[in-house]
Amino acid sequence: MLEQELQEFLDYQRNVRRLSPHTVEAYRRDLALLGDFCQHQQLHSSHQLDPGHIRQFISTRRSQLASPASIQRLLSSLRSFYKHRMRYHGATANPAEGIAAPRRGRPLPKTLGADTVAQLLRFPGNEPIDLRDRAMMELFYSSGLRLAELAALDLDDIALNEALVQVTGKGRKSRNLPVGSIAIKALRNWLRLRPDSDTPALFLSARGSRLSHRAIQSRIKLRARQQGIAENLHPHMLRHSFASHLLESSGDLRGVQELLGHANLSTTQVYTHLDFQHLAQVYDQAHPRAGRKKRKE
Repeated sequence: MLEQELQEFLDYQRNVRRLSPHTVEAYRRDLALLGDFCQHQQLHSSHQLDPGHIRQFISTRRSQLASPASIQRLLSSLRSFYKHRMRYHGATANPAEGIAAPRRGRPLPKTLGADTVAQLLRFPGNEPIDLRDRAMMELFYSSGLRLAELAALDLDDIALNEALVQVTGKGRKSRNLPVGSIAIKALRNWLRLRPDSDTPALFLSARGSRLSHRAIQSRIKLRARQQGIAENLHPHMLRHSFASHLLESSGDLRGVQELLGHANLSTTQVYTHLDFQHLAQVYDQAHPRAGRKKRKE
């Protein structure tokens, strides 16, 4: 009987709602898993399942190492199936409603090793476009800027003698960031050959206009290919690398948070793929009540 109920639902999605074959197939796979579970539990009809059965079913899938995304999709399929049963076949409850799915983990950011960054920034050339690209990329890595922050920079935002750059981040919040000596040198080289323009932008296109986000992305990808770097390089990878390398050297999570302009510390942890061991080490060394006293020599 359950097999007939599941097939009726799939036929309805295919023939009445005219969903795509891909979507119907996804429903079929999810509901086939439900059918297997019910067979082992000797449940022969959809109305026999209650929320406890659904939780047990989800728990079984988790023990089989199903991903959070797969379980979320599975629960969505079950809810759709029972909504259909309630609308057209007299079912009185949806046992999948209110069952919480596991949260999807945030994807870890991709970073470059310090050697790869050095390889990237060694691209040759002393033409104005080379100096501009080098200054942009050095500043990305030196100060951990977002793409939008770098693209919006004006000449007045850079204080070369003080080695500072003022950026406006999310929420129109401004922050002052240090700029490393190599990036300062690259910026000086670019500014000596920067064309005169009515546009106050720090980085200009060949036409003298502010360099667009897409143009900056394209130039970085071009330089990566030129240097034989296989990564699909984008500006945020330089920001991720800045944060990761700085955190590895300093262990100062709060300091890195301020430099990145993150409102929440949890965002910094994700961006820098900080593992628990490192967090515990920082805590043990820094917290006055960590309870791990140094052994006496």
